Amino acid sequence: MSIRALLVENPHSKADNIFEDNGIEVVRHTGAMDESELKEALHGFQILGLRSKTTVSKQVLDANPQLLAIGAFCIGTNQIDLAAASNAGVAVFNAPYSNTRSVVELAIAEIIALNRRLTVKNSNLHRGLWAKSAAGSHEVRGKTLGIVGYGNIGTQLSVLAESLGMEVIFYDIAERLALGNARPVGSLAQLLQESDFVSIHVSGRPQNTSMFTAAEFQQMKPGAMFINLSRGFVTDIDALVDALESGRLAGAAVDVFPQEPKKNGDPFESPLAGMDNVILTPHVGGSTEEAQFDIGQFVAHKVSDYIQTASTDMSVNLPNLTLLPASASRYRVGLIHRNTPGVLALINQTFAEHGANIDGQILGTSGGIGYALTDISSELPAEAITAIDSLQENIRLRILARP
Repeated sequence: MSIRALLVENPHSKADNIFEDNGIEVVRHTGAMDESELKEALHGFQILGLRSKTTVSKQVLDANPQLLAIGAFCIGTNQIDLAAASNAGVAVFNAPYSNTRSVVELAIAEIIALNRRLTVKNSNLHRGLWAKSAAGSHEVRGKTLGIVGYGNIGTQLSVLAESLGMEVIFYDIAERLALGNARPVGSLAQLLQESDFVSIHVSGRPQNTSMFTAAEFQQMKPGAMFINLSRGFVTDIDALVDALESGRLAGAAVDVFPQEPKKNGDPFESPLAGMDNVILTPHVGGSTEEAQFDIGQFVAHKVSDYIQTASTDMSVNLPNLTLLPASASRYRVGLIHRNTPGVLALINQTFAEHGANIDGQILGTSGGIGYALTDISSELPAEAITAIDSLQENIRLRILARP
């Protein structure tokens, strides 16, 4: 079967090279797609590659049962209905680490720029006003950075900020190991009250919606700075505007927004636009050439490995399995199934009854989903495949012939 990949939202061209090297045909669509567009566009494609603005709903998956894998060329996967993907037997891969450094460097740059009032000074000079003054400009050394979300990005930001002489505190709903001299605090309120800068690095889980409203901004230190490079829906933008206009906050940097344009060139509107003490960037936290190259390479390799070997290493929705083939293996059977007792026994009984010799096998389960990989060194009778395909627990069965 010919494998085709539809790539939307312009992931790095390195992905094309990797797919094509693995015999996968690539078709590109420049911008994001809405649900109806995507349902139609995916017909005839086994792979979908996207970034953060294209949503994959259950309806899209139901309309495209031929889809095998989704590659999210970004960190987040909240734009994909992962439960529906699992139940459809579609493997989802992302790039959880590739753009970490790029996001962290932007956060550091914005902390320094806000603290030196570079946005205001830049705006003044562009308007022809020379206003040289130290008023309101400070070093970051000795200031307290509060990090909300101490995961991959939060921890690396912690290390770099400390190297600049900043005090670092953090809050996370999960227990995290502090790096360097950073220290955890017991509540978000405590972090807000102690921090000169608050930087948000939380996941796209629905519970983080409206994490920062007027109440949270009111708890921040007078004159503090706010930075959001995580998710647009985390922040109540109108409440942020009020906090800035009232002088409660001295500045802000925002890279993500509740509603964002679908493609470059589309108009952008925000109540934050035009404020001299606000840095606005178009969702470019991870958009460096280095990060996009690494993301394109990483995700394309993971998806290609799944297509070629059925490996789910680092899949975000299926059990992570890698089975190294023995030299005698002739076929690989991959079964994504509902996680009920006895499925592996049924598989093995079926192969035994039809004279198929099992060369290697591995099983993994996660929640309601199971995944079994079986290598066969003998002929693979069609009757055995028909029987396994007919199992009530079967979600998706794949047969790969070994080269």
